[in-house]
Amino acid sequence: MYAWMHSLLTMLSLPEFGLSTLFIAAFISATLLPIGSEPALFGLLKLNPDLFWPAVIVATLGNTLGGMLDWWMGYEAHQVVDKYRHSRTHAKALDWLEKLGPKACLLAWLPIVGDPLCAVAGWLRMPFWPCSAYMLVGKFLRYLCFTAALLYLFPGAIPGFES
Repeated sequence: MYAWMHSLLTMLSLPEFGLSTLFIAAFISATLLPIGSEPALFGLLKLNPDLFWPAVIVATLGNTLGGMLDWWMGYEAHQVVDKYRHSRTHAKALDWLEKLGPKACLLAWLPIVGDPLCAVAGWLRMPFWPCSAYMLVGKFLRYLCFTAALLYLFPGAIPGFES
């Protein structure tokens, strides 16, 4: 077990497989698993400051594809959620989402509620491509703002990004 885990971690280590590891971390963090991709993005930028835009774009794409997977899982899980249909909170949330439509997926970047929001959008059978486009915009802005904030707060952390 230790050898398998060690080889997996070695394969996914940032210095050797930077952008692919970031993509996987961003994809997994968009699912309902509690994994954050921002530390992987910041770590990659610390090691390779010249990868700023490619890293932000790869993280955005990985996270958006993970959100699209959430949408699909929600779409397919329609019958499972039916047992909660009569709860008052559920009804309010569904009304709110139905009013906003695919634009609600702009909030897919939010911690805790963002990933389930994508699944609920699928469950509500909202249009896939508009939802995906809104997810893409929201997640891109998240990575861009988060990375800019870290660079502002820790100006010497990444060589070449001193203000």
